[in-house]
Amino acid sequence: MNTWPVQDAKARFSEFLDACITNGSQLVTRRGVETAVLVPIAEWKRLNQAAPPTLKTLLLSDTARGDLNLPPRGKAKRRPVIGA
Repeated sequence: MNTWPVQDAKARFSEFLDACITNGSQLVTRRGVETAVLVPIAEWKRLNQAAPPTLKTLLLSDTARGDLNLPPRGKAKRRPVIGA
């Protein structure tokens, strides 16, 4: 993965984009700190497909969310009331 300072990535964006397409992911740094990565669209789509579903997606889906393991009711031990 090639590293580009943000100034170079901005000034030579076409070259930066071409490098991403031909050589793969490109790393952008700001003041020497790794800040961002430009990835080819095929890699981005692959990563999104492999990612687990978001909580929002799970909650809005029509499919079952699984069985909940709930303890039976009425079996809990209660503490005695003091001073009653």
